[in-house]
Amino acid sequence: MHSYIDICTFCAKFGCAQVCLRRILLPLGRGNPADLDIHANFVRVWAMSKAFTRETDPPDDRDEEEMAAPNLPVGSKNYMTPQGYACLAAELDELWKVERPKLVETIFWAASNGDRSENGDYIYGKKRLREIDRRIRFLTKRLENAEVVDPAIREDTDQIFFGATVTVADQAGDEATYAIVGIDEADAGRGHLAWTSPMAHALLKARIGDTVTVQTPGGRREVDIVDVRYQKIDQDNAQH
Repeated sequence: MHSYIDICTFCAKFGCAQVCLRRILLPLGRGNPADLDIHANFVRVWAMSKAFTRETDPPDDRDEEEMAAPNLPVGSKNYMTPQGYACLAAELDELWKVERPKLVETIFWAASNGDRSENGDYIYGKKRLREIDRRIRFLTKRLENAEVVDPAIREDTDQIFFGATVTVADQAGDEATYAIVGIDEADAGRGHLAWTSPMAHALLKARIGDTVTVQTPGGRREVDIVDVRYQKIDQDNAQH
């Protein structure tokens, strides 16, 4: 069982709870001084960045990332493979621990150099800081709501569920292999299909030997299911 840092007095007072470490990062072991140092740095950096962004942030900034992201069906869980979860968590960790603190220090330095209205470092830094904060909020929500499903530990079955790696053949006999993954893991170039995509939707619950029909931009397409397997999904597992 992980324990998390509670929202500190500073966070409660200054409204940074939505990106507090308790909600974002660091499933912690109890009494780890290094983790407490990170939280102290977070408080300092947040106080500085809050001053830079409060006056000029557009009111809809925090919604932009979500608006551009693929949506889950209403009432559905945010299914994700362990590899997909780890990828998003690594990005969040890099933004939070490395990129954001460095950027805030740069903005703080730029702000001390005079007229901010003509200060390129300051203006660009604030813009980039807003982008990072939007991404942090987005990743936080995605990870908090993730339902991690590991296909490598699923019992063998010839039926297609989330996490399956599926080989299909079209009417000409040409084969393609797809892995059915979370919406934030989809990469058509590697054959990684979001479970909400038309192809994945047609394949789910079918079995080896079945023929399924999928509606594509080029029209209706029939494919035969040749193979179904469950395995660790990485960047090179499934390709056209």
